[in-house]
Amino acid sequence: MSSTTSLSPLVEQLKALGLNGLAASLLETGGPLTFLSAQALHALTPLAGLLAADEMVSALAVALEDPQAARQLAQQLTDP
Repeated sequence: MSSTTSLSPLVEQLKALGLNGLAASLLETGGPLTFLSAQALHALTPLAGLLAADEMVSALAVALEDPQAARQLAQQLTDP
């Protein structure tokens, strides 16, 4: 999915910080929490934009809304 393609910098940053395993686990087991997180990101995009690019925040929110995209993002996080 194209939304996860634009998340490559986030994936690389999480890997560099050693948080990729935790993030992947949360994505895989989050269930409804991932959808609620997506809604929160949509609502807080202007504020979250202070910490990251608005496009990345929006792409993450879209990926969290779609279970297939969330699984794909988790896979990217666990790939070497």
